[in-house]
Amino acid sequence: MSSPTPPEPAGRLVSLDAFRGLTMFLLVAEGTRLYEALQEPAFTGSFLGAAVVQFTHHPWNGLRFWDLVQPFFMFIVGVAMPFSIAQRKERSAADSWIFRHVLYRSGVLFLLGVLLHCSYSRGLVFELWNVLTQLSFTYLVAYLVMRRSPRAQIAFTFSLLLLTELAYRLWPVPGFDQPFVKDHNFGSWVDLLLMGKLNAGGGWVAINCVPTTAHTVWGVLAGQLLQGGRTAGEKIKRLLVPGIVGIVVGYGLDPVTPIIKRICTSSFVIVSGGFCLVALALLYWVVDVRGSRRWCRFGVIMGMNSIFIYMFSGTAGRDWFNGFVGIFTGGLFGWMATAHLAVLTALATLALEWYLCYWLYRRRVFIKI
Repeated sequence: MSSPTPPEPAGRLVSLDAFRGLTMFLLVAEGTRLYEALQEPAFTGSFLGAAVVQFTHHPWNGLRFWDLVQPFFMFIVGVAMPFSIAQRKERSAADSWIFRHVLYRSGVLFLLGVLLHCSYSRGLVFELWNVLTQLSFTYLVAYLVMRRSPRAQIAFTFSLLLLTELAYRLWPVPGFDQPFVKDHNFGSWVDLLLMGKLNAGGGWVAINCVPTTAHTVWGVLAGQLLQGGRTAGEKIKRLLVPGIVGIVVGYGLDPVTPIIKRICTSSFVIVSGGFCLVALALLYWVVDVRGSRRWCRFGVIMGMNSIFIYMFSGTAGRDWFNGFVGIFTGGLFGWMATAHLAVLTALATLALEWYLCYWLYRRRVFIKI
């Protein structure tokens, strides 16, 4: 007999679980190669073929939906921090112990990020472009400043944006003095210093961890707001208004500082941070205030083991499980067109990986670091 579904703990911010789970669901879908399959010529001209463009990163100056997923991920971690730290303090954890745990978690995130790059490259490499290596930095810095006043935290984040903006614009080294040109900017110079190489063709830079610290700190501020005693209406307003302002200001800055996710320009950080706040406000209103929870249950289940399923999808999933599932879908549905069969295989893999999370959830197994 299967165990009963665990009830949600009293007072839990279910909207945050839903936000985390939906974000992870999208990331895991990428690991199944679903978006790649939908880009095949067979889908050109169809609704799916047009929509799937939003699930790819913009090649340089511009913004697509997929460019928001990493900011969502880093923002969500920040939102969760005030709640997790409060729980530890309720269990009488000393500040020194909490700090050591934060250092430990940052180290593990860093190592997992490097491990993912080794998996992608199928060899030992030292690369720092993965979201987990970036998060290891933003998580630690956010913890160090979260006890400051909200004004001080906001001022700190904008000082980081200003610092990186100036570094890109004023860096004088020949060949790397073109602030918004791929592979010829300050971030690329830092990559050569840290790793001795550039991101092949993509233009991603490791120094992104500095400006995107704003996403995690803004998440902390949102978490502290939701943790406080204000009314639900006040909380939604205080999330929604700066979120809308951030979107407007970020797009407004684009002619001066282009929106480029691959080097996380200040305009990109501001506009994506605005979308993070708006998304959280809407989810909080729908899920926690109105109590509409059934629709997001599948996401909540995946979010309860977010790091585990992200690592599984990026390692064993890509290298083995996708192909394993393809044995059966190919055997049963080999009569289908190749492009349609690839989509079916990706969907079957995604369903099974979700079920793995569900199996762990039903048994109260939550893999954390």
